[in-house]
Amino acid sequence: MSSPTIIQKDFYRESGKMLSATHIWAKCINPNLHFIYLLRKCQRHPKKSLLGMFWRVVLRHYQIKYGFQIYPETQIGEGFYLGHWGAVVINPKAVIGKNCNIAQGVTIAQANRGKNEGVPTIGNEVWIGPNAVLVGNIKIGNNVLIAPNAYINFDVPSNSVVIGNPGVITSNENATAGYINHKI
Repeated sequence: MSSPTIIQKDFYRESGKMLSATHIWAKCINPNLHFIYLLRKCQRHPKKSLLGMFWRVVLRHYQIKYGFQIYPETQIGEGFYLGHWGAVVINPKAVIGKNCNIAQGVTIAQANRGKNEGVPTIGNEVWIGPNAVLVGNIKIGNNVLIAPNAYINFDVPSNSVVIGNPGVITSNENATAGYINHKI
């Protein structure tokens, strides 16, 4: 048996089952999973290749349709999970670790000036709640829960929960327990 593809690992996060290509296609009726499928297809092919150009045109159509502004250049680890569809914006230079959940309304953005000029780097097993904003050259550790509507423009250590605007950090060894299911 061959090792699972990154698409299979992403879809595993939703169902807890390693799916065949046929079953993955059946799950693509779900907009979040469909978008992840198209994003990963783009990431498999060089931008200037025929297949790369084809998949990027298809992805662009669905970026507009579903409201996901996530680009193939974005480094995203396996086990990526979009909880709900719509209005997600991720800078293409951002780095996201494995087993990360991103909810609707999330913005992961670049700061163009100031002490935090740059883009976020997000660790493994991070849950980002609805309408949270992460901006600037910041580092988010592993096992971090970012609560809905939080505004983060500072580093967050591993094993933490961040709540509020401005965000307040609380240490918690079980920060994402029960939030991130079916880990890869």
